[in-house]
Amino acid sequence: MIIMNKRVLTFFKIAGLILLGLLIGDALIYAGIIDEYTAQILTLAGINVIIALSLNLISGFTGQLALGHAGFMAIGAYATAYLVMHIHVPQHLWPVLVGISIIIGGIITAFFGMVIGFPTLRLKGDYLAIVTLAFAEIIRVLMINMEGITGGAAGLKGIPLYTEDINLGPVVSFTWIAVFMILIIFLIRNLIKSSPGRAIVAIREDEIAADSMGVNVFYYKMFSFTLSAFIAGIGGGLYSLFFGYLNPTMFNFMKSADFLVIVVLGGMGSIAGTVATGFILTYLQEFLRVLQDYRLVIYPLILIFIMLFKPTGLAGILEDIKTFISKKISAKAIRKTGEG
Repeated sequence: MIIMNKRVLTFFKIAGLILLGLLIGDALIYAGIIDEYTAQILTLAGINVIIALSLNLISGFTGQLALGHAGFMAIGAYATAYLVMHIHVPQHLWPVLVGISIIIGGIITAFFGMVIGFPTLRLKGDYLAIVTLAFAEIIRVLMINMEGITGGAAGLKGIPLYTEDINLGPVVSFTWIAVFMILIIFLIRNLIKSSPGRAIVAIREDEIAADSMGVNVFYYKMFSFTLSAFIAGIGGGLYSLFFGYLNPTMFNFMKSADFLVIVVLGGMGSIAGTVATGFILTYLQEFLRVLQDYRLVIYPLILIFIMLFKPTGLAGILEDIKTFISKKISAKAIRKTGEG
């Protein structure tokens, strides 16, 4: 009972701090202290973090390389956009429609994830990466040719935004995406600490050993892959309502590569690393935009440098800092003991 009360108390403390941080962020954006351009970068970074976390679930925690998350993102984006454009509700019910449409978009994406995962997750090696890459390209081609639903190569225009109020737009967009990002972080964090999460990590460490210990390898691969697609679909839905416009070129292979870069640089299997790297790389891309075409050289050089000197990514750097601080504290405690 005492342990449970401590857990509940800790949960409410964390929830309170998160809510306070969210309110402060909203207040700063509303007051103009954080300008609209910076608010857009932060909001876009939140979307990138959500989709990178979904990729980290299957590639970082489960150990299955997937290269087609832009395809899942596209399904969620177009499904959500279609729902909000064709379902008309009173203005006061608009937030309800937005939330339901995003969730339904995620469920539709999860269905496609289950369909593509069922025949491929029984295979070993890089087959999954090849199949998911091909799947993403198929989705992109379908989006170009299904003009009646997707707008074709010209793109889908006129997607309603989170709010029609121009002044509140940055605040409302930031709030929607920040809330979903926080919920997904909690979801993945609690999943990994649960019994299914330990089974998923066991598959990554040694699939044969996990199978011999009674872990249903195929089931947990399917579970992880379907959940990963669901989260990516939610990210796509948030993306469509943020921009108000979709085009198949937004979901090409390079988009999938961007999410893979975030996961690798953040540290495979690291939630904190993925979140931090998602924000850093999103801002870095915008910061280097002033260099025009030269940024296409500088950005890859930065990535190569990090991978050469710190392959474990940001998670490894954070772990090194933590170890360094722990050693300093221990050394200081030993000196005090010796002096005493």
